[in-house]
Amino acid sequence: MPDARNDAREDTPGSPATAVATSTATGTATGTATGTATDTATDTATANDSIDLTGRIALVTGAASGIGAAIAQSLARAGAKVHAVDLDDAGLSEVSRESGINPIVADLADLDGLAGLPSDVDILVNNAGVQHVSPVEDFPLDRFDFILDLMLVSPFRLIRQSLPHMYSRGWGRVINVSSVHGLRASPFKSAYVTAKHGLEGLSKVVALEGASHGVTSTCINPAYVRTPLVEKQIADQARTHGIAPEEVVEKIMLSPVAVKRLVEPHEVAALAMFLCGPAAASVTGTSFVMDGGWTAH
Repeated sequence: MPDARNDAREDTPGSPATAVATSTATGTATGTATGTATDTATDTATANDSIDLTGRIALVTGAASGIGAAIAQSLARAGAKVHAVDLDDAGLSEVSRESGINPIVADLADLDGLAGLPSDVDILVNNAGVQHVSPVEDFPLDRFDFILDLMLVSPFRLIRQSLPHMYSRGWGRVINVSSVHGLRASPFKSAYVTAKHGLEGLSKVVALEGASHGVTSTCINPAYVRTPLVEKQIADQARTHGIAPEEVVEKIMLSPVAVKRLVEPHEVAALAMFLCGPAAASVTGTSFVMDGGWTAH
């Protein structure tokens, strides 16, 4: 069974028929395209200090690294009990060093197995995802089905089984880590783009149905996020093409964006925290784009 661990984020454009596992956003950098994180982390912590999620229960998918790990840890630091779900046992063990995180090793593409996950959650973060790059005429049918199961059917089922609890509490937050590819398309990514566009529609329907029950539903749409998977892609591309890592980012990953930097996982987590806070009570049925100006074109 393919690994369903990844956190949502964008993937490096690749040659046809190349499989790439990725998550849904990128990272923050300064000075160069691959620069290191700045004082944004401090600013983020300060901005979210006032959000108190004590007594709330959250479930985050794709939580072993990258965006999912950052969101899970941020929620836990705000007082929530967090169920962190992933296939990566070792990654979950690292993330769950944070107090308040309960690691759950599970295959999110095993649709029948989803019923065994906790459903009494107040905050659901659908973040897991993978990528496969291939022309439509050559796209493996089983891979297409797998990606839609993992990135669209699984979120639907998790939302479906979580809503009764949210409705009974009169409060709930559904946060879908989508992608710039939930709003735009790129060649050779038919399954990923299809799944993300579907997730956008699902999120809007949940927003309309959940509003009278105190439940909001939103999407976060990052471009490339600095995750271990993306970092590995940078190194592989640099070795293959004999160029510096900075050139890989600039020429491949950042060519569509105006802000020439990756998004950091903690930036995505900060936005997720805002969506869980009191200031976002009327924020629903919409998509928050963190794409460095990609969709401004």
